Amino acid sequence: MPRRIVLDTNVIVSGLRSRSGASFRVLSLVGTGAFEHCLSVPLLFEYEDALKRPGAVPIRRGAIEEILDYLCSAADRRRIYFLWRPQLPDSGDDLVLEVAVAGRCDTIVTFNQRDFVGSDRFGVRIQTPAAFLVSLQREGIK
Repeated sequence: MPRRIVLDTNVIVSGLRSRSGASFRVLSLVGTGAFEHCLSVPLLFEYEDALKRPGAVPIRRGAIEEILDYLCSAADRRRIYFLWRPQLPDSGDDLVLEVAVAGRCDTIVTFNQRDFVGSDRFGVRIQTPAAFLVSLQREGIK
């Protein structure tokens, strides 16, 4: 069974700013079967808000829309029927945790590991993009 993850907004932004990092590699694996990623409408709106900020990513708006459409179509889309808030210091992080809980995800992929302290109460581990890729390799996924 593939790993189930949630991608934090900072991973999406980082992956679209540079093609040389682990975030880009994780994004390039979306929809390949290497893992399943979960998404909610509020989290998709957060992605959109972050990506459309002036200077956030060197990509035209139309391409941003296409990327968001692909992320949505490749995702296990989750409706959030209950809110776990507040669990974390930042409400933006809470909505990532809510998707992870609702989607029965094992991992949140993020650069902000400190912001998700306490997620382990829900059985969700926190990994950077690089650590997540290493864990996939250990599982035999390239």
